Amino acid sequence: MRKTRRLGMVRALAASAGVLLLAALAGCAPAGGPATPSGSADPMPSPTETGPTGTVTVYAAASLTETFTQLAEEFEADHPGVTVTLNFGGSSTLAEQIVTGGAPVDVFASANDTTMRTVVDAGLVEWTPATFTRNALVIVTPEGNPAGITGLKDFADPKLKIALCDEEVPCGAAAAKIFEQTDIVPKPDTLESDVKTVLTKVSLGEVDAGLVYATDAKSAALEVDPIEFPEALDAVNNYGIVPLKAAPNPEAAAAFTEFILTARGVEVFEEAGFLSLT
Repeated sequence: MRKTRRLGMVRALAASAGVLLLAALAGCAPAGGPATPSGSADPMPSPTETGPTGTVTVYAAASLTETFTQLAEEFEADHPGVTVTLNFGGSSTLAEQIVTGGAPVDVFASANDTTMRTVVDAGLVEWTPATFTRNALVIVTPEGNPAGITGLKDFADPKLKIALCDEEVPCGAAAAKIFEQTDIVPKPDTLESDVKTVLTKVSLGEVDAGLVYATDAKSAALEVDPIEFPEALDAVNNYGIVPLKAAPNPEAAAAFTEFILTARGVEVFEEAGFLSLT
């Protein structure tokens, strides 16, 4: 069965974004201050004349898998002395790992403001995180929509198999907000720790429907059918990025963060179906 749905409505949400890029290509603005971090006269580390070297470790939301992988490869091509190590997962899980002092991390990119705030409130950053893109949810079904899903109301049908993200992660928090505002009580059969797991269960036909980001639906266009719904306007997530205060490689962390905020970064995100900030 050929797909007839399009993600144009989700892209059109950009017109109501009302959010501007927080830092032009100079990186992130300091938290609580206009030019430098509190108690310091030094700006955020910037690349030297020879450029950054070594490994930069980036913890990023699972929904950034395709775009960050592409941009990391381009960054490495532009900086031959740098290796980018990417760790993808649910934003809340990654934030908890950072706060509890797991493996050393240089850069954190989250899929909503709440999980980013966890790291900021723990005092682990000196700089205000920069919002670099936005995303919204769509319904997805297995190719051909065998269960005949038509909209959000079907998520309350106990006869259907439904997959959602856990409310602790951004995709689940956005879904919970939508269900609350529409007075729909969903009957999920499974709650997942990240959006890619929901997408996988749908694409494999293990469930009849799920809620994922528009970008995830686009990345799996041959395996799932997207169904847009207007309530997605009520739960658009901001994606933020920031280098960490204790980054083992602060110069590379600053350079990678700045690269994500460039026009090239914007281009890659919009091509993937993310929402424009302008």
